[in-house]
Amino acid sequence: MGEFSKFFGLSFSALLPLVNPLGSALVFLGLVGSAPAPPVVYRTLARKIAISTTLFLVAIELIGTAMLKFFGISLPVMQVSGGLVLAAMGWSLLNQEEPEPKDEAIDAGGAVFGSLERKIFYPFTFPITAGPGCIVVMVTLSAHASVKGLLPDITAHAGIVLAVVLLSIAVYFCYGYAPVITAHVSPQTAHGILRVIAFVLLCIGVQITWNGVEAMLKIALKS
Repeated sequence: MGEFSKFFGLSFSALLPLVNPLGSALVFLGLVGSAPAPPVVYRTLARKIAISTTLFLVAIELIGTAMLKFFGISLPVMQVSGGLVLAAMGWSLLNQEEPEPKDEAIDAGGAVFGSLERKIFYPFTFPITAGPGCIVVMVTLSAHASVKGLLPDITAHAGIVLAVVLLSIAVYFCYGYAPVITAHVSPQTAHGILRVIAFVLLCIGVQITWNGVEAMLKIALKS
């Protein structure tokens, strides 16, 4: 249980500020739009995003290192590329115009809902919920959890997976009930909060990009 609790704690504490379910929920709400929608729409999208996030992060944890090696991609390059994508998303959200009020609701079986469903993985799962920072954390933890023997490795990986599952559950509740969370907030306040979150998203993207550039510069200087 020592390895299990150790890697659960490491994974949860490292991923929580990166996933940031509550902050990401505001970005999710901004991307979905302000058109009135039945609660089932948000909960359906949230459930699919939570499942997608779980599968994505667990897959990265299991095969991430091997996949990067197979394609010849280094962690710094992945950081730069992913950071740029995240920064672009933040910039776009920061500068998007306030949507016009709509008379029609989003129908769970309509075209609008269908277009949102097509965005379950990109951008809702990656990079909004689980960005390049999460990939780096998962690959790093996976490497550290695979060096002590069969039983310790299994318990360590189980701790990582449990942390991912719990965070995905938090994502479901924050995304699914995002309209309820912001129901008592005025449109002007919600608009301001969304802009702040978008700016933070832009800064996170720039920071991840810089971390990758810094790592590449260190490698270049050593060689």
